[in-house]
Amino acid sequence: MTGLEQSVDMRLAAPVRWRLLGFIGPAAMVSVGYMDPGNWGTDLEGGARFGYQLLWVLLVSNLIALLLQSLAAKLGIVARLDLAQACRAAYARPVVLLLWLLCEAAIIACDLAEILGSAIALNLLFGIPLAWGAAITAFDVMLIIALQHYGVRKLEAIVAALVLTIGVCMVLELLLVQPVWSAVASGFVPRLDDKSLYIAIGILGATVMPHNLYLHSSLVQTRRIDRSRAGIREALRFNRIDTVVALNIALFINAAILILSAGTFHARGLEITELRQAHELLTPLLGTTLASLVFAIALLAAGQSSTITGTLAGQIVMEGFVRLRMSPLKRRLLTRLLAVGPAVAVLATSGEAGVLQLLVLSQVVLSLQLPFAVVPLIRCTSDKRLMGAFASARWVRALGWSACVLITGLNLWLVSETLSGTASGPALVLMGLLALGYIGLLAWVAWVPLRSTAASSRQEPEGLGDTVC
Repeated sequence: MTGLEQSVDMRLAAPVRWRLLGFIGPAAMVSVGYMDPGNWGTDLEGGARFGYQLLWVLLVSNLIALLLQSLAAKLGIVARLDLAQACRAAYARPVVLLLWLLCEAAIIACDLAEILGSAIALNLLFGIPLAWGAAITAFDVMLIIALQHYGVRKLEAIVAALVLTIGVCMVLELLLVQPVWSAVASGFVPRLDDKSLYIAIGILGATVMPHNLYLHSSLVQTRRIDRSRAGIREALRFNRIDTVVALNIALFINAAILILSAGTFHARGLEITELRQAHELLTPLLGTTLASLVFAIALLAAGQSSTITGTLAGQIVMEGFVRLRMSPLKRRLLTRLLAVGPAVAVLATSGEAGVLQLLVLSQVVLSLQLPFAVVPLIRCTSDKRLMGAFASARWVRALGWSACVLITGLNLWLVSETLSGTASGPALVLMGLLALGYIGLLAWVAWVPLRSTAASSRQEPEGLGDTVC
């Protein structure tokens, strides 16, 4: 796994409430990926351009995230495989390599958003030049190395403290903005057009992050549980509670950012194109410097908490897909530098211009990659050879495939809108070929029979007999 294998023993007899507390943590680690600076970019632009109109997209995205993260946790608990390992066992090597490269691209896009957000926050708070701020974030791998020596619970506590910081900051911002709550409620009525599609897909990609599925399926294995059917069922139930609590906190924070933007900028007809612009306008518009200070602190906490989990996800993906063996330090440095390099180059050459658009673009990349994580997840958790009696029930499979179709449909709509607005010529041909390749690979991943070696990658838990929903 990540050097944190089964470091928390949950087999000791204890009251139910204490056992539940022992399972709390993995989803909190995952949830920070749902409130990283990439989310800030899409939420701020969505609120500034369309007001409260896209709040319903956040809600739907959160419901999809709850389903998919629960499936990821189930895969890790029952099969004792993370999603990358399950893909390696289930698919032929060429497909595994393609899935790995796509996942690495998504992690780089996610890291890019975190680095840009942290660099801007450091600049806003301490005046550190943007390029230097991005370079500084490369050294957070040292923090991760140091924290891991103290065990996964300490790491989870650090991340939870950062999440709490972001939550408190957002509550303060809402108190300062004082939005019209009836207008906020209207934002949960579904509506979408070609103008808001791009931002909606960005919100979806920012909210349901593919690398979080790999991370969650690995982190739940840090709990050493009773491998009987009753013990596994209890672990699944407690992890569902952990997931629901953590992701609904993330939903509140994302909604607060969008409401802040809609109530402050859209209400005054201002279109936000930069995080700095949002920071600088908050003080004169809300009449207090506290608004800008809280904004910068929350942004820094979001970036730093996300770097921890993003780097861990990169490690899990490398080891799971291709069994890449490196020292922890080298592995984390490689994962981080793949994103730090482009971020420093962009900031050094073009400064802060277009950073918000780059953040939104990074989330669209995540959304385009998402089906290649979702499809294998649904198929693996539905495979009785792999999951035994804990294979997903028919209604769960139906919900999972519906979510996958929704995500893929929105992606294809985005591609068609892009093609229709592109001049004819080589660019059009290239876009068409990429779209065909995207559809072809996704169809292959969805329909090719899973290899029987997936079943041999797990050890059958005791007492798996009757099918369990």
